[in-house]
Amino acid sequence: MCVNYLSIPKQTLLTRFEAAPPDEDWPAEVWQDYKAPILVAGDMARQAIVANYGFLPQHKLPQGTRYSTMNARAETIGELKSYRGAWRSSQLCLVPMLGFFEPCYESGKAVRHQISLASGEPFAVAGIWRSWEEGNGQLSYSFTQITINADEHPLMKRMHKPNDEKRGLVIIPERDYDAWLDCTNPELARAFLKHLPAEQMQTTEKPIQRTRPATGHLFEVDQ
Repeated sequence: MCVNYLSIPKQTLLTRFEAAPPDEDWPAEVWQDYKAPILVAGDMARQAIVANYGFLPQHKLPQGTRYSTMNARAETIGELKSYRGAWRSSQLCLVPMLGFFEPCYESGKAVRHQISLASGEPFAVAGIWRSWEEGNGQLSYSFTQITINADEHPLMKRMHKPNDEKRGLVIIPERDYDAWLDCTNPELARAFLKHLPAEQMQTTEKPIQRTRPATGHLFEVDQ
């Protein structure tokens, strides 16, 4: 499952996703507990907020606990304690990106691949989000991406270890952005959880790069 991805520049939020950019900065490449923009339904239009990648941020967990919530399985999202409140409350979001990374073992070892649109354009994947009340009375936010089985998907089934279940992120078509964000029925929301056709996607081998801390460094990515 995806554990890191390439986010988008601020201006792209406005020009591509029709949402006013937040004041906060974020890094180009996003990992667990990094901050990144997500899109949520606003009163009159889409709203972009900066949120923690990982539904349960590490600093919210008991000391010494390691628990990854970067991905939520569609099959159990409505039952697991971590996610069910947000899912049943239809706290749906879009995670805008330029590409996400997965390991491919076709060579016999893990080779990092970037998955993106064949067109090279930015896109958005399905997720859920929640808010946290901090000690100073302000709110912070976190999110997770939704994954679905990919055993039969021509591209995504090539990723991960040979005997592992294949999983993939849900790329929401641009025409469905607002329908997804505005959906208030969890069962109807499941209709959006399907794969983009493989011919609309591409994969490129991308050796891992040393990344910088998530503060103050914008879009310094080797592509």
